[in-house]
Amino acid sequence: MRVLRIFDPWKSPLCTCPPKYSLHPYTGCSHFCLYCYASSYIGRKLSKPKDDFIKKLEKDLKLADKRLPIVLSTSSDPYPPIENSLKLTRETVKMLLKGGFKVLIVSKSDLMIRDIDVFKLGGVTVSITITTLDPRLAKLIEPNAPEPGRRIEAIRELSKHGIPVSIRIDPVIYGLNDDPSALKELVNAVVDAGALHIVASTYKVKPDNLARMSVSFPDLASKWRKLYFKEGEKMYGYRYLKKILRIRLLTPIVEEASRLGVTYATCREGLLTKKFFSSPSCDGSHLLY
Repeated sequence: MRVLRIFDPWKSPLCTCPPKYSLHPYTGCSHFCLYCYASSYIGRKLSKPKDDFIKKLEKDLKLADKRLPIVLSTSSDPYPPIENSLKLTRETVKMLLKGGFKVLIVSKSDLMIRDIDVFKLGGVTVSITITTLDPRLAKLIEPNAPEPGRRIEAIRELSKHGIPVSIRIDPVIYGLNDDPSALKELVNAVVDAGALHIVASTYKVKPDNLARMSVSFPDLASKWRKLYFKEGEKMYGYRYLKKILRIRLLTPIVEEASRLGVTYATCREGLLTKKFFSSPSCDGSHLLY
């Protein structure tokens, strides 16, 4: 079974990512974020290394196109707590760079700063997800992920060593982390720490993630059901807020990013005007070049 696959095999019309490979050293995700969409098809379980991962990757790389970057990871975090001892992602990145591939790391963990010595070999950019600066809210919606302050410090440390960093403010959730002043404060904090690119996206509903969110935030449950199922729209397997509301939620982010002079984009929102998409790539892979 292949472990290296072309990203977005379903070819969603909403996806604006450039061609790239997707690679997951681990299955599952120990962060257990309430809003996770991937749990609808990979389940909700602790991170576990894939069987014979390195051996399978070695085989796949012999046939891979070196012109395409490789992203770790799109539906599971490449730096779960177990990575601290296993160092599977560290060995994976070393193998990819040795083979001449470019690498995009996507994670919520500050553990990645351990591997700065590897990243400095070249051909690596990092994308860190931060949904809020409020540690109490972060603990509720991302219970096992490092607190926001640690992620901010990771941005600073990576940037200090010349590793280009982008930030995912994803998802923006109606009623939780959508305060315009708080979102602008978040953009300012990450840019001050050294982030060069901002990606933003609204919360997309799947039945399982909405059930988890509704249990944890019962006061918002009926409002979310109304906004997503009565007033929203269904697109490519997800429930979306209506477009005018998504524009309202994302505008503070893109306007502040523009004011601060960093590139920005929205993810799978269908918002492709310059106001919402000023960048050569949505995912930050342009920072590799």
